Amino acid sequence: QLVESGGGVVQPGGSLRLSCEVPFTNLDTIDIGWFRQAPGKEREGVSCIGKTGNTEYVDSVKGRFTISKERAKNTVFLQLSSLKPEDSGIYYCARSAFGRPVSACNGPRALLAREYNAWGVGTQVTVSS
Repeated sequence: QLVESGGGVVQPGGSLRLSCEVPFTNLDTIDIGWFRQAPGKEREGVSCIGKTGNTEYVDSVKGRFTISKERAKNTVFLQLSSLKPEDSGIYYCARSAFGRPVSACNGPRALLAREYNAWGVGTQVTVSS
């Protein structure tokens, strides 16, 4: 249901733009989260964008990553800038369930994987010199 793209190999300090296509879905009715997982580490919430366009970021990426959505293309973007080796991993996008009374992308639970119930297969980001 969700298709990520845009990953690749980049040098430290470089940039990438990840895309998450959510076909046949009104992005104003769901929340989208981006998560990443490095080898041997747990999946980590990176950023999310809510139905109303509100955004959240994990502290380690604030000021470097930007999440946005383009409704006409049913696509959410994650712009990665000033990349560091520790940003490497598989990046997944996920969407919240339809009809949630309370937004998933809100408050302390915004970047918890359990708040999202449909996932893409991921795209690999490698930051290395």
